[in-house]
Amino acid sequence: MFRKRMRIRALIRLAVVLSVAGLTTAALTTKTLAASADDFKAALAKAEAANKQAGALKNQWTTTEKELKAAHKAAASGNFDEAVKHANQAEALANASIAQAKAEETAWTEAVIR
Repeated sequence: MFRKRMRIRALIRLAVVLSVAGLTTAALTTKTLAASADDFKAALAKAEAANKQAGALKNQWTTTEKELKAAHKAAASGNFDEAVKHANQAEALANASIAQAKAEETAWTEAVIR
């Protein structure tokens, strides 16, 4: 019984050490790789496509436009890391507005007084 516990503790320690080493490596890799103009263009294309779809549903959020403008401004100044961050945020906001529009298509009937 004692040996089994010791073995389990050793395995847990090994797992913790390996996971910390993996997280450290991942953190170092992410910090050294900066976003490029191509990364920004890809993120912007996805964000604009989602925003266009939200517009087709007549449910565009103003915050999405603000994030897109911030992304363009950051890219114009050459800060592609910040530009990609804003473009990803704009895509998330556009997707949320799409989800809201789809949910409200049927949810409004519950709000109607009968």
